[in-house]
Amino acid sequence: MWIFKWKSPSGFSARSTAEEVTHGIDASGLTAIVTGASSGIGVETARVLALRGAHVIMAVRNMEAGRQVKEAILKELPSAKIDTMELDLSSMASVRKFSSHYVSSGLPLNVLINNAGIAGTPFTLSGDGIELQFATNHLGHFLLTNLLLETMKTTSRQSNREGRIINVSSLGHRFAYSELTRFDRINDKSKYNAGLAYVRSKLANTLHANELARRLKEEGVQITANSVHPGVIATNIARHSKIFNAILHWILKYVFKSVPQGAATTCYVALHPQVTGVSGEYFADSNTAKMGNLARDADLAKKLWDFSINLTTELK
Repeated sequence: MWIFKWKSPSGFSARSTAEEVTHGIDASGLTAIVTGASSGIGVETARVLALRGAHVIMAVRNMEAGRQVKEAILKELPSAKIDTMELDLSSMASVRKFSSHYVSSGLPLNVLINNAGIAGTPFTLSGDGIELQFATNHLGHFLLTNLLLETMKTTSRQSNREGRIINVSSLGHRFAYSELTRFDRINDKSKYNAGLAYVRSKLANTLHANELARRLKEEGVQITANSVHPGVIATNIARHSKIFNAILHWILKYVFKSVPQGAATTCYVALHPQVTGVSGEYFADSNTAKMGNLARDADLAKKLWDFSINLTTELK
């Protein structure tokens, strides 16, 4: 049961659903990629974008799960335009393969929703030797965005429609402190804490969106970049930690959002005309919200950008 009922400047609230915040919006002619679209809020995000007429590309690690979600959406919406493509964000090779296939397909790209995420994992290195939460939640999305950016720029120029990039972050980014900005220490097992590693990755999502927004504005292209907090939602994001998952469900059972409510802010920022031209902002409950202090640090955002560029270049 969600306890917050007030509405805010946008006219929407924490209780608003993805369908409600996109009511009356025609997204036909738009093509959107949603990462992590085979579970949780990714499913609802893909469904609602398809409902509004967008051609949705579900970028999923588990193709069988993606197929089942696609079939369920088509059963409800027979005319929906929806496809699945394989993408493992923890693998830079997989990100490069996905991006290469997408670019070579000739498909346009108007909306990129960097939604996929994991939380509470025990210390694990990805196949590329990067701490798994940082690799999946930030680095894979950082590389994906960079590799698809030219396609988004071309689409925006040819269609004269604004492109939108949305990073699904978390309120948790506000709990970050200076030690977590030592990105060169992400692989230090002796200092690893699953919750803090998640916080660091979510701070990275917001910093990435902010620095990207600055660069896009400087370049003068018609593409925005923002980050969002979906809310506390009963999804399987913490599936890697039974204790982490149990604590969340016990403490927060009265303030959980439903999945349709959790997908609302992402869909709002992806489609709503109220957000036209808005870039470098952080949204929660379908309204702009205050970022954490570190997330507003422009020098830190550039530091993370440079670190991510160097790391993804090394992993070619």
